[in-house]
Amino acid sequence: MPALLRIALAAIAIAFALPASAAEHHKLALQISDNDPAKMNAVLNVAANVSKYYSDKGDEVEIQVVAFNAGLHMLRSDTSPVKPRLTSFKQGMPNVSFMACDNTVQSMAKAEGKDIPLVDNAQRVDAGVVTLIELAEKGWTIVRP
Repeated sequence: MPALLRIALAAIAIAFALPASAAEHHKLALQISDNDPAKMNAVLNVAANVSKYYSDKGDEVEIQVVAFNAGLHMLRSDTSPVKPRLTSFKQGMPNVSFMACDNTVQSMAKAEGKDIPLVDNAQRVDAGVVTLIELAEKGWTIVRP
């Protein structure tokens, strides 16, 4: 057998014997349900730190921040104490998404007698807690910083 053919066959055998070096894919959901700037910043810090950690390892991570009850203020464009950081996340961390509980939006709108404006990068979900349940059922890790 020619040497070149032996080398080619050996390379093919090694390629099939080694596990694929695909990056891991991690999924994290962060809960915010308090109107507390310190907790909101803690959620954003965790999201940024986890995103950087896995990015540095070459792994993928998808992060969803789910806001409901008083934590919805985090995603309100008129009351958010962390609005500049949310803009920064929109520009620099496309793997982090923000979910606003529509049940809470509707309750706040009724109580305040006005529409509740959300930041640009917030997506509405029917119910924040239900979203967390469904994410957990799909294998997501749920954390409340």
